Parts: sequence; structure tokens; C-alpha cells
Amino acid sequence: MTNNRDDEIESGGPEMPGRRKLFAAGLGIAAASLLPLSASRAQTATPGTATTGSSTSSAQRRMLGSLEVSALGMGCQNFAGMYGPPTNRQEAVRIIRAAHDRGVTFFDVAEVYGPFLGEEIVGEALSPIRDRVIIATKFGFEITPDGQVRGVNSRPDNIKRVTEQQLRRLKTDYIDLQYQHRVDPTVPIEDVAGAVQQLIREGKVRHLGLSAAGEATIRRAHKVQPVTAVQNEYSVWTRDPELEVLATCEDLGIGFVPWSPLGMGYLTGTVTPLTVHGPADLRANLPRFTTEARRSNWPVVELLQRIGARHQATSGQVALAWLLARKPWIVPIPGPTTQDQMDQNMDALQAQLTADDMMQIGDGFAQIRGRGAGLSPPMLAMIDIGAKLGTSSKGGSGMSPVR
Repeated sequence: MTNNRDDEIESGGPEMPGRRKLFAAGLGIAAASLLPLSASRAQTATPGTATTGSSTSSAQRRMLGSLEVSALGMGCQNFAGMYGPPTNRQEAVRIIRAAHDRGVTFFDVAEVYGPFLGEEIVGEALSPIRDRVIIATKFGFEITPDGQVRGVNSRPDNIKRVTEQQLRRLKTDYIDLQYQHRVDPTVPIEDVAGAVQQLIREGKVRHLGLSAAGEATIRRAHKVQPVTAVQNEYSVWTRDPELEVLATCEDLGIGFVPWSPLGMGYLTGTVTPLTVHGPADLRANLPRFTTEARRSNWPVVELLQRIGARHQATSGQVALAWLLARKPWIVPIPGPTTQDQMDQNMDALQAQLTADDMMQIGDGFAQIRGRGAGLSPPMLAMIDIGAKLGTSSKGGSGMSPVR
């Protein structure tokens, strides 16, 4: 299958506001054999037996480097609106708190989600339980006060300024995990890592992360400040991290956080060839989500449904279970916008795939000829060398300039 790019919702809505069009255009958000598990890299508790709405899944924990988090996190991008209008603010706050009641301790957001709205929602939801959760956010864009996204900006002075603003929006005095959202081709990654290191010394940030980064960039940053987690797109139908990033993370003891683990909702089986995406939906402009591509790619969903039938699980739950089974230091962050979606995601922790299941998914995927790139060309251009198919950073320096 042709695997390029792919969160978790189908939604229509009004015309996308101008600032979100700029964001969507500039950001790029939202068949391999079984990789061997390495228990020495993480602590993974015995799987729980949670039922829908229960909190027994809280027993499961994983390690991202030295940072302990729940085995399944929550991506909060979609509350700010990417596949339709933003979720009602109070409903979003309620869902986030309900996820914590079900055992989620790891919540992911970014300044550019909204922009700013995602962090405001997360801050409101988690401030009463701040000492019981891990908040990850991201910097790396030039965003005007009125929310216009004007490209990337990882200059040290901007990182410091943005972090101060994020602390206010998140209603906290420290950020657990601060990612560079996209590699800045004008700023050496060593300067970026050094800026975050200074924030760590000041107590405003606790861990450094990288997003959409390839091996060379990861290794260069890690030499300056240990990288705790790398967040790249990864799912059953998007295998780019298997090129060089997963092996790099394992070698350096870095955790891996897959974004878009449900393939922008497609792997749940709810985005059919008949689905109509409204103009406010990012997917309406992506090659992988044309009617023809959705019809051509449907065998991937059917494959997951066949495996799910053995475990009384949905195709989306199998997609999450597949990621959890790949490595014990992988922590997916599906992004629900409803209570039901959140509960279904959490119930994926019950789906314990066997070696035979994993082999059948791998073999079945290898036989499927998929259609359509997951991201538009401008979005794909922002993904680092070595973090996307057809590229390698081995022997190079990645997109980040060398001092």
C-alpha cells in the first residue's frame, strides 16, 4: 500500500475561518513485519479489564523516556476544530475530565490548535487536577495575536515568549513536555534544544519533545538536551516511522507518541466512501480522502474488522491495540470529540492482539494497494527528512541547518 499521511472524527460544518485555512495549509496536522517488543525499554502494567465507563484501565502505565504516562493518551486538537466547528467548550472540558476518570493522565495540545483555543480548553479542564496529569504542548509557529499563522518560528526568543503565553493559557506554572511542533529550516536544532534546556533550568518546562522529526534531527537535539518523546504520524496505514525513527527512539531511550493513530477517523470505519466532508473539514482537501481513494482504501478497514471480530472490538480499537503491541514505549493519542468516542478509545486497552493477529495485519496490509497521499504537498514539505517515505537523514543533518 502507498503509505504517506493521515485524527479521529467525521464532521461537517460552516466554512473554515481564514486563520484555520492558513493553519491547515501550513501545518500538516491534525507493509512491515512485526517489530520485536523490548520490555527493557518500558514499564507496562498487566492489561486491565475495563468496561465502558469504568476506571479500571487506570492500572496501565508506560514510560516515555523518564516520563510516566497512561498507556493511552488524549489528543485535544479536535476540540479546537479541524474536522468541523470547535466542540462546545463546556462539553470539551467535561470529556477531558471524564477521560481522566477513566485513567488518562497524558493530554496533548499545541498553541496552534485553534490557534490558542485548544490550550485554553485544556487549561480549564485540568487546572483542578494539575498535580495528577501530564500536559504536553508544542511551539514552533509564528502566530499573530488575532490567530493568523505566518509560518514556522523556532527562534529561541520566540520559544521563550510562546512558553510564557502557554503557561497562562494552560493555567499552570510548568509544562511537562514541550515539543517543537515542526522543524524550523532556519534555526539549528541545537539552538532549539538549548532554549528548551534553559526553560527546564528555570522550572517552566520539564521535558523536551520533537514532532515530525527524522533521525538526524533527533540525534542532534538529544546531544544538547535529552529528548523525552518524539511525536510523528503512525498508524496501520501510515508506516513512515518504521524507516528510521522508531529504531532511533529505541537506541536513545526515547518514547514515541503516534499522532493520528486512527488515520483521521478512517480506520474506525465511520468515514465511508459515501461520507460527505464539509468545507470546514481538513480532510476535504486531502488526496487520501477523495471518494475514489476512500473506496480503494476500504480493504484496510475490512482487515481490521476481521481481526476485531475475534476480540469483540471495533476496527478503531484494533488500530489502537496494534500500536500498543508494537513497542511498550509507544503511547497513542487519539483525539475524540464525544464521550462515546473517548470510551471506545479507552476500551481498546482490552483488545490484546496475539502474535497471529499481528502477523495477519502485517501480511494483509502488504497485499493492499492503497490510494492517495495523506497530506497535501505543502503539509508534506513541513515533515522532516527521514520522517517521511522516500527520504533518509542517515549521513545527513535533516532539515535543520548546521551551525
